Amino acid sequence: MLTRYLLTAAGAMLMLGYAATSASAAGIFTLKSTTFQDGHMMPLKVGNSKANSPNPNCVGDNVSPELSWTDAPAATKSFILLMSDPQAFNGAGNVHLVAYGIAPSVSGFAEGELSKPSDKFVGGKNTAGKPTYGGPCAPPNNSPHHFMFLLIATDFAPTDLPSGMSMEEVMAKIGPTGKPAPHAKGSTTLVGLFVNPWRPNE
Repeated sequence: MLTRYLLTAAGAMLMLGYAATSASAAGIFTLKSTTFQDGHMMPLKVGNSKANSPNPNCVGDNVSPELSWTDAPAATKSFILLMSDPQAFNGAGNVHLVAYGIAPSVSGFAEGELSKPSDKFVGGKNTAGKPTYGGPCAPPNNSPHHFMFLLIATDFAPTDLPSGMSMEEVMAKIGPTGKPAPHAKGSTTLVGLFVNPWRPNE
């Protein structure tokens, strides 16, 4: 159920007529990172740390990647930022970040900024129940997992949604799954890979 929700969340946004893309082009809502290239391996430091999670597969430092975006739709009143791994738990899926209430004046986050509370975003609740970034803890000796960062431009004011909401609750506020979402103005995605044992050249 969660995997289906993760996979359809971005698809529902596309029905608005805004292409979700990571390609940099003038006038196109674009999400990018200086920490990793779209579709390529993320560095070891973005993986969750043993200090932050009891999962023995955590091998990183839990440093959230740098993220920035350009050309948001003109009607944007706030952004929602989600990070998920639909391959986790043998396809059941895992949510690593739920952040919203991001003001339209914000155009990105520095490395590590999403790993701790900030007045730049309202913390929701990831699968681990935390309001901040929880990096990958991929099981060892598997193919790389694909971690999707989904940025949604909305017409919600930054204070409209209460803290502590799950991804499912946030998406339900935007609109029904599989139908045009009345509160979303556009979306864009970025995909990073992670594997354990970590290898830099995937």
